Amino acid sequence: MITLPGITIHSKIYESLASLVYRGIREQDDCAVIAKVLKQDYPSPQELTRYRQEYEITRFLNIEGVVKAYSQQDYQRTLVILLEDFSGESLECWMRQQLDFSPMPLSVFLNMAIAITDTLGKIHAAHVIHKDINPSNIVLNPKTGVVKIIDFGIATRFSRTNPTFKSLHLLEGTPAYLSPEQTGRMNRMLDYRTDFYSLGVTFYELLTGQLPFPTSDLLELVHCHIAKPPIPPHELNATIPQPVSNLILKLMAKNAEDRYQSAWGVKADLERCAQQLAEMDQINTISLGLQDVSEQFRIPQKLYGREAEIAALWVAFDRVAGSKAVREMMLVSGYAGVGKTALVQELFKPITAKHGYFIWGKFDQFRRNIPYSAIVDALQKLVQQLLGEPNEQVEVWRSRLLSALGSNGQIIIDVILNWTKVC
Repeated sequence: MITLPGITIHSKIYESLASLVYRGIREQDDCAVIAKVLKQDYPSPQELTRYRQEYEITRFLNIEGVVKAYSQQDYQRTLVILLEDFSGESLECWMRQQLDFSPMPLSVFLNMAIAITDTLGKIHAAHVIHKDINPSNIVLNPKTGVVKIIDFGIATRFSRTNPTFKSLHLLEGTPAYLSPEQTGRMNRMLDYRTDFYSLGVTFYELLTGQLPFPTSDLLELVHCHIAKPPIPPHELNATIPQPVSNLILKLMAKNAEDRYQSAWGVKADLERCAQQLAEMDQINTISLGLQDVSEQFRIPQKLYGREAEIAALWVAFDRVAGSKAVREMMLVSGYAGVGKTALVQELFKPITAKHGYFIWGKFDQFRRNIPYSAIVDALQKLVQQLLGEPNEQVEVWRSRLLSALGSNGQIIIDVILNWTKVC
């Protein structure tokens, strides 16, 4: 338990790797509150920044379907956020309490899904991308039916961001619910439509009682997100009408352009399903997306006219990955801005499938005086990826590098460090 001035703490309700969450009463007005505190005694600057961001974005939104943030204060060497307590519990806890992990009844699901989607639409209208929609961040009061979205720690107010290819263990978000582009392995920018994929995975789990890709291997999971189609929900649970199943699959499309383009389009289709279920006790075939009109102009993020070049890269990669004895180099030439980088990054998907690493470096026009700058840049990125691996994997790579480099190891280290200082 923690002791906060002016707050009477009753119980701990949740614990994660990063946070502790308590229920309590604010003594000055007997207001029920949730106290969320960082778990580490000495949190990193990144963790403190994330907490401050969570508080600021939650306060900024001021939406009925988003839990309210009352205040933020220092606590010893860390921070604590005081949030609204409406006697709710996360959908994750609700699912865990079902002894047989039975799926949610369809009528209950549709009403809840409409409320969640409505709130998500308001969040997007405020130009915020949540980036971590999942059952642990959706809270339900089972008595009143009120449902709210929480945890804006990795949310962003940017209209789009560019995820980078980095160690899977450093990815932001909850792995089982990540959109393909949020993995950094799709050569695509990330925008508000990433939340629709995560919402689709959440709906899938609520109705089937299982995740679309139930694997504990992180690399396999990411590969499934970007390349493997999920089993349609109605094939796992025969009580799910096919229109609802198709709606979920549309949310979970691999390419953002193939998903719903607005939360209001999702909500409209859910309401049609709920209306048919209430009136006829069944849901007939419906055309999805009839009212799905995007409020934001988005150009499809795919390469045009580069099919032959992409195919050549993929064939060469398969040839090298299929044999330890084969080593090849391919040179991509062209004027600045013609898309050389975008072309090469199309290798993200096959590299992930083969459990590989992707490193890159550029000969920058402003660093022409630095010898081998692109090679050193690429080596730096490799080191950053390796250091993001679990400790056991880091030790394996340490041994392999020492064995391969021998007495030249210190020279390589000096080159990388000196180049970093120059830049």
